[in-house]
Amino acid sequence: MSSPFHLSILHPFRFAFSIDIHQTMSVENGKRPAELGESPPPRRAEPLRVLLVSLRVGVLLATAAAALLMGLNRQTRTMVVAVVGTTPISQTLVAKFYHTRAFIYFVIANAMASAYNLLVLLLRAVVKGEGRSGHRLLVDIADKVVLVLVATGAAAAVSMAELAKNGNPHARWFPICDKFDSFCHRGGAAVVASFLGAALLLLLSILSTVVVHRKLAVYEYSSM
Repeated sequence: MSSPFHLSILHPFRFAFSIDIHQTMSVENGKRPAELGESPPPRRAEPLRVLLVSLRVGVLLATAAAALLMGLNRQTRTMVVAVVGTTPISQTLVAKFYHTRAFIYFVIANAMASAYNLLVLLLRAVVKGEGRSGHRLLVDIADKVVLVLVATGAAAAVSMAELAKNGNPHARWFPICDKFDSFCHRGGAAVVASFLGAALLLLLSILSTVVVHRKLAVYEYSSM
């Protein structure tokens, strides 16, 4: 008679003890038991993903600043070009970015880069889950194309900026930055911003390639 009574007392405690251990292990592993009906806590964003987004925002700001600085760059100056007798003859000269094709290419390249990065950030906010991972390789390739555009645009602008500052004595091209100093200063700031955007885009491209390679390695390992 004592044995059945003893078993009836122990079984409920064993059952309760096993449930308590299960719940404790689930909480320690970051999971909730299904009986509680609670959704799991949101996962924290990976530091690498946060870094990628921050770099893309930096590229967007740098290239947009470069395009605006160069696109709005102009200076008007009136100077004496000749003297007839005692009468000076003056002429008003205007320096604009579209007088030089290298600066036109510079503005177009940086404007395209800023528009592209803005589009990628918007798509990242809209597209979720598998849709985002499916376009990661395409975005990685496009990043490298945009990097080439920004780098070549900045290089072309630097060559013309050096000519505007120092001239070319062999071809008898005189420098103009001594006369259009504000134009040259704003153009120099635009070139610096563009090179900064290119450097950030290079770092972004390297990290994106690492992420894509890691995803492919995990996929190949899981499919073995």
